[in-house]
Formats: sequence, structure tokens, C-alpha cells
Amino acid sequence: MSAPGGPGRSVLLYARTRAEDESPSLRDGVGVPTRPSGASPLPRDRGRLGEPSSLARKCRERVLRFALRILCYHCTMRRCLAPALPLGAALLVGSCIATAPEGIHRVTDQDAGTGDINLQDAAPPDPSGETPQGDPHAVVGVDPPNGPFSGGQRVIVHGAGFKESARVWFGESEAQSVVPIDPTRVQAQTPPGKPGPVDVWAQNGDDASTRRALPAGYTYEALYAEPPSGPVAGGTVVTIHGAETSWDESTVARIDQKPCTTLAVLSPTELSCTVPKGTPGAKAITTSTGKVVLTALDGYTYEDSSNGFKGGLSGKPLAGTLKVLVFDNYSGDPIPGALAIAGSNLQGALTQPVDATGMALFQDASLDEPVTVTALAKCHSPISFVHVPVDTVTVYLDPALTPQCAGDGDPPPVGGKGSDTGTVTGELVWKGGVEFQRSPWTNVPAEIGPNEKRVAYVFEATDKPGKAFELPSESQAVYPSSPGSFGYAFALAAQPGNRALYAVAGIRDDAYGLFTGYAFGAVKGVGVFPNETTDFVYISMTPALDQVVKLDVKPPAVGPKGPDRVRVAVALELAKGQYAVLPGAQKEPLIPLFGLLTIAGVPPLDGDLAGVRYVSSARAVTGPSGTPPLSVIAPVATISAAVPVDLSGFVAIPTLLAPTPGGPWDGRHLAVQYKGIGWPVDLIVYEIISGGGLIRWLVAVPGAESAAEVPNLVGFAADSAAPGSGAIEIGVYGARIDGLDYGKLTYKNLRPAGMTAYSLDYFKAHL
Repeated sequence: MSAPGGPGRSVLLYARTRAEDESPSLRDGVGVPTRPSGASPLPRDRGRLGEPSSLARKCRERVLRFALRILCYHCTMRRCLAPALPLGAALLVGSCIATAPEGIHRVTDQDAGTGDINLQDAAPPDPSGETPQGDPHAVVGVDPPNGPFSGGQRVIVHGAGFKESARVWFGESEAQSVVPIDPTRVQAQTPPGKPGPVDVWAQNGDDASTRRALPAGYTYEALYAEPPSGPVAGGTVVTIHGAETSWDESTVARIDQKPCTTLAVLSPTELSCTVPKGTPGAKAITTSTGKVVLTALDGYTYEDSSNGFKGGLSGKPLAGTLKVLVFDNYSGDPIPGALAIAGSNLQGALTQPVDATGMALFQDASLDEPVTVTALAKCHSPISFVHVPVDTVTVYLDPALTPQCAGDGDPPPVGGKGSDTGTVTGELVWKGGVEFQRSPWTNVPAEIGPNEKRVAYVFEATDKPGKAFELPSESQAVYPSSPGSFGYAFALAAQPGNRALYAVAGIRDDAYGLFTGYAFGAVKGVGVFPNETTDFVYISMTPALDQVVKLDVKPPAVGPKGPDRVRVAVALELAKGQYAVLPGAQKEPLIPLFGLLTIAGVPPLDGDLAGVRYVSSARAVTGPSGTPPLSVIAPVATISAAVPVDLSGFVAIPTLLAPTPGGPWDGRHLAVQYKGIGWPVDLIVYEIISGGGLIRWLVAVPGAESAAEVPNLVGFAADSAAPGSGAIEIGVYGARIDGLDYGKLTYKNLRPAGMTAYSLDYFKAHL
């Protein structure tokens, strides 16, 4: 096929149809020929090899890839109209026949012979053969060929004539974190761009004579979701961001062809979508506004985990109607027969059973002002939202393994869910020495003595910047003697989604169990898919861990129970919500503190790490185990190590007033106060624990209300997992949540992950 850039220039568009992805021969390796020694591997989509077993199959795949690019282009340009498909498909098939590689011809009766096609005799194609004849430099493909307009996606650019000084542009924007792999492949991270196809350019250093382009080589999709992944049970509330979109009330959004459970238009370029229940894996996001259809392939990933974005309060102000939706937090299924209560006192409260769809609908003239809403069900812990000002409450109840449940046979499933992880393989790369050959670990010192080992480890970025650094198992270690072609090979199990990975190389002292990091590397935008392998991932190990960050910590006042120490840490924010935890970047001094705290061993934020941020965190805790009472502030992001980081804004420790600690509780009244200097709270969350920890009743209260009233659920203990008489423990969170609108409270806000800062303590009582 002739590319727009001129005759004779072939364009490879690397993508695979869903049918081919699900082909047993591709999944299990059946019928895939062995690659000759020294041959360059073919581009992979979703980490699979994808080498065609015959030239005919290669032709077919190229046609399908080109068809996908055409469809993506038209969708991006808002012309994705279904009636055009049959004609377009016919034209593409015809073009394949017209431009079939030499040796491919139509099979007729005259072709009879043995009648067998020997797949193993077909030599696998070499990407270098796709370059223009006589031209030593070329760009022939990008894998994957499409991604979000926000950028940040890891791609492999295929071509010829690349050197270690190779640079890559997408349109007019130069890519960052470029890792040349060999003369035919370069790994890069896409910059932000405008929706639609862009030319992909490459050249070696400043040598303009090597500059080549692949016309329309990459397509920026017009939308992306945040967060980009969530549990298969659904219920995650995502924001769909669009570029140059005109979304309105007629817009319909779908994930994997299923409409959003709820959809709100926040602006012409923002939608709020409650994700429907799905199956593990990456799915397409589609929006339709009239005839304008936009699609983001692999835009959302269902995974076996919970991120806390689901459920909570939403809708319009109360005006006589209240809708309560009740689901199982494990399966995402409705809980028919659950009970919804509107009111803080059972005498006079409105009650309504939940129907088969999971809904309880209240219509009453009294529902014209904020009301306390409670939901409870058999074998599930209850939850209450005090003074709800809006007309929709979406509840996800945690299953509870109580004795009452055991009497009815099998209890509801809880925990122990298998995880459909993916695998990432690649190499750690040190630069220097002979071009495109393994270079030594020049920024890691030599061992001293038999107990020291030069070693590197690869990690998946965590969502907890204050997490302690821990070495993985020995099987994950990478040594200078590890195999590899361009670098040093690694393999890592990772959660599905768009992931950031990082590596730390240093010296491990086996005598003392110590590890000191000296070199660092990271790669962002790695697509990980359930039960699949993403390979050819390269991490450049150029940055040195030689910077120092200073922290100015102002902890809360010490009470009679604590806290007595501060845990501080500095991590790297590689991507939004994805952090690299570093060795030696944590400290735990006792309170009071004197002067600044210093954290050594972080990398400079330039070169490959341009756009990365330092994230400093602090927790005031009690005792060596870090138990409550405690107070935690939000991590602080900075881009320079030159100025000390201000870590203040702690919330004061809570004191429970009702019930009196150690005394009886009437099951209805709760009150708390916060003594000493501290940030005012926006939300109070009580966790009432009973049944030996099996039942956990959550109560959410607006922060301005130090006292609250909830319905007494003791009478429901026989028919549901409500707390019964006996000992209880009450945990009290005082949360600061920047920009909180209580009418838009989500489940994430009920836990520390959704709080800007919080304090926590536990108190004993009895019913």
C-alpha cells in the first residue's frame, strides 16, 4: 500500500482484531514458527507475539490493521457511521489482493498438489524488510497505534537506522523517556496531543538527514477515563474526559457496550459515569451524541480489586422523593429483601424493602430536608449516612460471616478472590559502551567482601506513597550475570491496567539484610492485561540516587494515649496515583522534633524523570507498631529538592463523648470532640465493631455536626448483621477532605485513601 508520504513507502499499522486475540493458536503458541537467531521480533499487541505463520496471514493481518486505523480515524473525526463498514471492508480486501506480496496468489483447482500447507516452512517476516528499499532510515509502525490525548502511553516505534541518540516526535511534540532498543526499535512515551491521527517522526540526535516520518502513524483518542480501572463488580464512579467534545444531556456513554449505570454531564468535555458490572480485562469506552461517536479502545480495565470510587451520595436536592440502591460490595449484585430506613429514630422513620433490582423508593412529603439514611441486610454489615441532602443513595454492603448466616447454609462470599494478574517482561538498560550492546552497571559500586551483591529489583508502582520499602523474593532479583540482549532481563507479575514500573539497582549486604540503592529507572504507561504477557518493556537505569530532600514537619499535640512519633517518607509520583517507594527514604523520629528532617537517596527530576514529582508524607503514630491514636496528613508534591517541604496541617486526635468510653451505649447517640490545635474536620466516620469483629457498621456524619443520632438497630440483630447486645469497639475518624461536597460523598471518602488528612482513635463500650 502506498503511504501518504510518497510511493513505495509501506505503512505498517500494528493492531489485532478481537477474534485474533482470542485465537487458541496465538494464545497457546500453536502454529507459531520459531524466530531465527538474530531476527528482530515482530511488534506485539497486548504483549503477545503475533508473528504470522504464513505470508497470506501476514497480508490479512495488515489489511485488518489498516481497517482498524481507518475506523479509529473516522471515529476520532466524529464520522464513525456503521453503514460505511461493508463497502470499506470490501475495498480493503481488494487492496490486499492488488498489493499482495510476491508469491501469494489466488488458490484455484489448478493449484491442486499435495493439498497441504506447511506452516512451519514459512519464514517469519522481518520488520527490517518493511523499510523502503535503499533508504537506511525509516519509521514503519507504532505499537500500539492509538492512545489517549492526555499522552503518557508507552509505545514501541518500529523502523530502521535508529541509533542510541534517536529522538521521536508525535506531530510537533517530542516524546520523553526515549529508550532506543536496537536499530529497528525505539521505546517512547507519548506526549499529549490533539485527537486524531498524527505523523510520527524520528531522527538520530541533531542529524536532520536521518529524519523520517510515518504519516498518520499514531492516533490520539478523543477521550479517556479517570480512574482507568476498577473492580469487576462495577459501581466505580469514573470521570470521562474529552477533548474538543460537545457532550450534552443526549449523550450516552458505554463501557464494553454496556451503558453507564448512572451518567451525569459535568461539562461539554466531562462526564461522570458509574461503571456497570463487567468481566476482567481491558474494554472500550464509547460515547454517542447524535451521530457523533467517539471510542477509546482499551479505555477501561476491569480488575479483581476495589478502589473505593464507587457508591455514595448523588442526585438533586431532596424534594419528596428518595431512592436508595443497595448492592453487595463483593459481587456487585442487588440485595433483594434488604431494608432501607429514612430517619434517625425508628419511631416515625420511613422504611422500605429493597426490590429485585436493588432499589427502595421513598415518596413522602416529609422528605424535603436532610434525612439520615440507613441500609441493612442479612449477612451484611449496615451503613448509615447522617443528614443526606440529596435524592439518591447508592450503598454497597460488606458481607459478614455471622452465625445467623451459617444457619442458612453457605455464607456469602467474602475475600479470597483470585486475581487475574498479567506478566511484564523486559530488560534493564544501562547506557554507554558499544551501541545497542549490554553495558556494565557503571553507576553501582563494586562489591566489597563476599556478603555484598550487586543486584536490581523491578517493582510495580504502589498507590501508597508512605508505604515501607521491602525487597521482593530472590526469584525477582536481577544480577549483572542475568541474561539479556540489550540489557538485563526481568519478569514481573502486575495488576491489569495502565501501569508504571520502576527499578532500583544497588548493593545488598546479605550479612546484615541491608540494601542500598544507587541507580533508578522507571517506565510509565505500560499496558497490562489479565492472564497475558506484555513484553519488550525497557527501563533505562541512568538516574542516580544522589539527591537529598529536607522536611519541615509540624506534628500534632501529644495526648495521654499518644501519638509519640512521626513516620516520614519521600516517594516519586511516576503517574497520577502511582508511586515509587525508595530504599532508605523513610524515617521515624520521636516527638517532639528538633529542626529539619533529611531524606537522602532520591534521584534528580530531569532527563528520563522530567515531569515526575517528589511526594513527601508524614504520619503521627503511637508506638513502634504505628497504632492509633494517630494523625495523618495528605502527601505533599514538589518538583525540587532545593526548598524544605512543609508538612503541617494535622487533624487533632478525637475524643469520644457519647457513648462514654468504657460505658454503655444506647445504640442511637454519638458525639465527639477534637481537642488542641488542629485542622477542622469536614467529615466524621464512626466504625462500630461488634460480633468479635464480624460486623462493622459505618456511620458518616458531616464534620460540622459533633453530635449525631442514628436508628437503634439492636432489634434487627436476629434477622440481619446488625450489632447485638454485648461488647463493642468504636473507631472514630476525623477527616479533612479538600473541596468536599457532602451531597457528592463517595465510598472512597469513608476511608483514608479518600481523605486529605485524618485522625483516628478507638474506644471501648457495650450495648
